[in-house]
Amino acid sequence: MIYGYIRVSSDKQTVENQRFEIEEFCRVNNIIIDGWIEETISGTQSYGTRRLGRLLRRVKTGDTIICSELSRLGRSLFMIMEILSICMKKECIVWTIKDGYHLGEDIQSKVLAFAFGLSAEIERNLISQRTKEALARLRAGGKVLGRPKGAQSRRTAHKLYSKERVIQKMKKDGCTLTEISERLHVSRSTVSHYYTQYMLDQKHILQ
Repeated sequence: MIYGYIRVSSDKQTVENQRFEIEEFCRVNNIIIDGWIEETISGTQSYGTRRLGRLLRRVKTGDTIICSELSRLGRSLFMIMEILSICMKKECIVWTIKDGYHLGEDIQSKVLAFAFGLSAEIERNLISQRTKEALARLRAGGKVLGRPKGAQSRRTAHKLYSKERVIQKMKKDGCTLTEISERLHVSRSTVSHYYTQYMLDQKHILQ
Protein backbone atom coordinates (compact mmCIF):
# COMPACT_ATOMS: atom_id res chain seq x y z
CA MET A 1 0.00 0.00 0.00
CA ILE A 2 1.15 3.52 -0.81
CA TYR A 3 -0.17 6.33 1.39
CA GLY A 4 -0.09 10.08 0.82
CA TYR A 5 0.19 11.96 4.12
CA ILE A 6 -0.82 15.62 4.37
CA ARG A 7 -0.82 17.80 7.49
CA VAL A 8 -1.56 21.49 8.00
CA SER A 9 -1.36 23.29 11.34
CA SER A 10 -4.59 25.29 11.18
CA ASP A 11 -7.83 25.49 9.27
CA LYS A 12 -6.56 28.73 7.72
CA GLN A 13 -4.09 26.69 5.70
CA THR A 14 -4.97 24.52 2.73
CA VAL A 15 -4.01 20.94 1.98
CA GLU A 16 -4.16 21.55 -1.76
CA ASN A 17 -0.52 22.59 -2.20
CA GLN A 18 0.77 19.47 -0.49
CA ARG A 19 -1.65 17.24 -2.40
CA PHE A 20 -0.54 18.80 -5.68
CA GLU A 21 3.15 18.22 -4.82
CA ILE A 22 2.51 14.58 -3.96
CA GLU A 23 0.30 13.96 -7.01
CA GLU A 24 2.88 15.55 -9.33
CA PHE A 25 5.67 13.51 -7.73
CA CYS A 26 3.64 10.32 -8.20
CA ARG A 27 2.81 11.21 -11.82
CA VAL A 28 6.49 11.68 -12.69
CA ASN A 29 7.52 8.49 -10.90
CA ASN A 30 4.54 6.42 -12.11
CA ILE A 31 3.24 5.83 -8.58
CA ILE A 32 -0.40 5.30 -7.62
CA ILE A 33 -1.61 6.44 -4.19
CA ASP A 34 -3.81 3.79 -2.53
CA GLY A 35 -5.00 6.01 0.32
CA TRP A 36 -4.82 9.60 1.55
CA ILE A 37 -4.43 10.71 5.17
CA GLU A 38 -5.17 14.39 5.76
CA GLU A 39 -5.34 16.20 9.08
CA THR A 40 -5.41 19.71 10.48
CA ILE A 41 -3.37 19.66 13.66
CA SER A 42 -0.17 21.11 15.07
CA GLY A 43 2.96 19.08 14.44
CA THR A 44 3.81 19.47 18.12
CA GLN A 45 0.92 17.18 19.02
CA SER A 46 1.99 13.62 19.79
CA TYR A 47 1.84 11.53 16.63
CA GLY A 48 0.10 8.82 18.65
CA THR A 49 -3.03 10.97 19.01
CA ARG A 50 -3.03 11.99 15.36
CA ARG A 51 -4.22 10.15 12.25
CA LEU A 52 -0.54 9.63 11.54
CA GLY A 53 -0.35 7.43 14.63
CA ARG A 54 -3.15 5.22 13.33
CA LEU A 55 -1.35 5.01 9.99
CA LEU A 56 1.91 3.96 11.66
CA ARG A 57 0.09 1.20 13.52
CA ARG A 58 -1.46 -0.01 10.25
CA VAL A 59 1.50 -0.02 7.85
CA LYS A 60 3.28 -3.27 7.02
CA THR A 61 6.52 -4.36 5.41
CA GLY A 62 6.82 -2.89 1.93
CA ASP A 63 4.27 -0.12 2.45
CA THR A 64 5.21 3.45 1.53
CA ILE A 65 4.35 6.82 3.09
CA ILE A 66 4.83 9.88 0.87
CA CYS A 67 4.69 13.43 2.25
CA SER A 68 5.85 16.81 1.02
CA GLU A 69 8.60 17.24 3.64
CA LEU A 70 9.83 15.85 6.96
CA SER A 71 8.32 18.75 8.92
CA ARG A 72 4.86 17.44 7.98
CA LEU A 73 5.56 14.44 10.23
CA GLY A 74 6.42 16.52 13.29
CA ARG A 75 7.80 19.81 14.56
CA SER A 76 10.66 18.46 16.68
CA LEU A 77 13.67 16.48 15.56
CA PHE A 78 13.11 13.97 18.35
CA MET A 79 9.55 13.23 17.22
CA ILE A 80 10.58 12.88 13.57
CA MET A 81 13.37 10.49 14.55
CA GLU A 82 10.93 8.36 16.55
CA ILE A 83 8.50 8.21 13.62
CA LEU A 84 11.26 7.26 11.17
CA SER A 85 12.52 4.62 13.60
CA ILE A 86 9.05 3.02 13.70
CA CYS A 87 8.90 3.00 9.90
CA MET A 88 12.35 1.47 9.57
CA LYS A 89 11.56 -1.26 12.12
CA LYS A 90 8.38 -2.11 10.21
CA GLU A 91 10.33 -1.91 6.92
CA CYS A 92 8.01 0.81 5.69
CA ILE A 93 9.48 3.26 3.17
CA VAL A 94 9.19 7.02 3.72
CA TRP A 95 9.56 9.45 0.80
CA THR A 96 9.73 13.20 1.40
CA ILE A 97 9.52 15.25 -1.77
CA LYS A 98 11.09 18.60 -0.87
CA ASP A 99 13.85 17.05 1.28
CA GLY A 100 14.55 14.37 -1.30
CA TYR A 101 14.72 11.58 1.29
CA HIS A 102 13.91 7.96 0.42
CA LEU A 103 14.17 6.15 3.74
CA GLY A 104 13.95 2.39 3.90
CA GLU A 105 16.08 -0.54 5.00
CA ASP A 106 19.07 0.23 2.76
CA ILE A 107 22.43 1.24 4.18
CA GLN A 108 22.00 4.90 3.14
CA SER A 109 18.81 5.12 5.16
CA LYS A 110 20.47 3.62 8.21
CA VAL A 111 23.38 6.05 7.93
CA LEU A 112 20.94 8.96 7.61
CA ALA A 113 18.92 7.73 10.59
CA PHE A 114 22.14 7.51 12.62
CA ALA A 115 23.03 11.07 11.60
CA PHE A 116 19.58 12.30 12.67
CA GLY A 117 19.94 10.50 15.99
CA LEU A 118 23.40 11.95 16.60
CA SER A 119 22.12 15.44 15.78
CA ALA A 120 19.26 15.00 18.25
CA GLU A 121 21.64 13.89 20.99
CA ILE A 122 23.98 16.83 20.33
CA GLU A 123 21.04 19.25 20.37
CA ARG A 124 19.79 17.82 23.67
CA ASN A 125 23.26 18.06 25.24
CA LEU A 126 23.73 21.64 24.06
CA ILE A 127 20.39 22.70 25.54
CA SER A 128 21.29 21.03 28.83
CA GLN A 129 24.72 22.70 28.87
CA ARG A 130 23.27 26.15 28.12
CA THR A 131 20.76 25.68 30.93
CA LYS A 132 23.48 24.78 33.43
CA GLU A 133 25.61 27.74 32.35
CA ALA A 134 22.65 30.13 32.69
CA LEU A 135 21.93 28.87 36.21
CA ALA A 136 25.58 29.21 37.15
CA ARG A 137 25.63 32.84 35.96
CA LEU A 138 22.50 33.60 37.96
CA ARG A 139 24.02 32.09 41.10
CA ALA A 140 27.26 34.00 40.53
CA GLY A 141 25.23 37.19 40.26
CA GLY A 142 23.69 36.56 43.66
CA LYS A 143 20.25 35.50 42.49
CA VAL A 144 18.52 33.04 44.78
CA LEU A 145 17.05 30.26 42.68
CA GLY A 146 13.96 28.33 43.61
CA ARG A 147 10.55 29.41 44.85
CA PRO A 148 10.43 32.28 47.34
CA LYS A 149 8.60 31.80 50.64
CA GLY A 150 4.88 32.13 50.31
CA ALA A 151 4.97 31.39 46.61
CA GLN A 152 3.66 27.85 46.91
CA SER A 153 0.14 28.88 47.97
CA ARG A 154 -0.06 31.38 45.10
CA ARG A 155 1.26 28.75 42.75
CA THR A 156 -1.24 26.06 43.70
CA ALA A 157 -4.07 28.58 43.45
CA HIS A 158 -3.08 29.60 39.94
CA LYS A 159 -5.31 28.41 37.08
CA LEU A 160 -2.30 26.90 35.28
CA TYR A 161 -1.00 24.92 38.26
CA SER A 162 -2.75 21.73 37.12
CA LYS A 163 -1.44 22.28 33.59
CA GLU A 164 2.28 22.22 34.42
CA ARG A 165 2.91 18.80 32.88
CA VAL A 166 1.01 19.86 29.76
CA ILE A 167 3.07 23.07 29.50
CA GLN A 168 6.30 21.13 30.00
CA LYS A 169 5.34 18.64 27.29
CA MET A 170 4.37 21.34 24.79
CA LYS A 171 7.54 23.32 25.46
CA LYS A 172 9.61 20.17 25.01
CA ASP A 173 7.83 19.56 21.69
CA GLY A 174 8.77 23.06 20.54
CA CYS A 175 5.54 24.99 21.12
CA THR A 176 5.80 28.75 21.56
CA LEU A 177 4.13 30.50 24.51
CA THR A 178 1.54 31.83 22.06
CA GLU A 179 0.69 28.30 20.88
CA ILE A 180 0.49 27.11 24.50
CA SER A 181 -1.82 29.99 25.47
CA GLU A 182 -4.13 29.22 22.54
CA ARG A 183 -4.21 25.54 23.46
CA LEU A 184 -5.01 26.30 27.12
CA HIS A 185 -7.45 29.13 26.29
CA VAL A 186 -5.63 31.76 28.33
CA SER A 187 -3.71 34.90 27.38
CA ARG A 188 -0.08 34.71 26.36
CA SER A 189 0.86 37.01 29.25
CA THR A 190 -0.75 34.57 31.71
CA VAL A 191 1.35 31.68 30.37
CA SER A 192 4.48 33.84 30.21
CA HIS A 193 4.09 35.07 33.80
CA TYR A 194 3.38 31.61 35.21
CA TYR A 195 6.21 30.01 33.25
CA THR A 196 8.85 32.57 34.27
CA GLN A 197 7.54 33.01 37.83
CA TYR A 198 7.02 29.40 38.85
CA MET A 199 8.54 27.00 36.32
CA LEU A 200 11.98 28.43 35.53
CA ASP A 201 13.72 27.24 38.64
CA GLN A 202 16.05 24.33 39.38
CA LYS A 203 13.26 21.83 39.83
CA HIS A 204 11.08 22.84 36.92
CA ILE A 205 13.56 24.03 34.28
CA LEU A 206 12.72 22.54 30.87
CA GLN A 207 15.59 20.78 29.12
